Amino acid sequence: MRARIYKPARNAMTSGMAKTRKWVLEYAPASSREVDPLMGWTSSTDTQSQVRMRFESKEAALEYAEANDIEAEVFEPKTRKANIRPRGYGENFATDRRAPWTH
Repeated sequence: MRARIYKPARNAMTSGMAKTRKWVLEYAPASSREVDPLMGWTSSTDTQSQVRMRFESKEAALEYAEANDIEAEVFEPKTRKANIRPRGYGENFATDRRAPWTH
């Protein structure tokens, strides 16, 4: 079995960082999905594709993979630069602005 170990990125629709702190071990699909001719749903005989395990650290995920003979590939997270403005959110409503602020 092949698996990948990664740290998930934050949801693009929110500014929150929920579910991004732990490392995830996820199995690679062993078979392709098939379309049900009657309903049009996709299905697969691969039940491992439904398994997603979370670990506190990358080392814990690697230890689990080695203990269970799982061939795992680690994807390091990409760090992002902090977007910190000098005056913060309150700058939008400052009375000492040089130019009027409009939408």
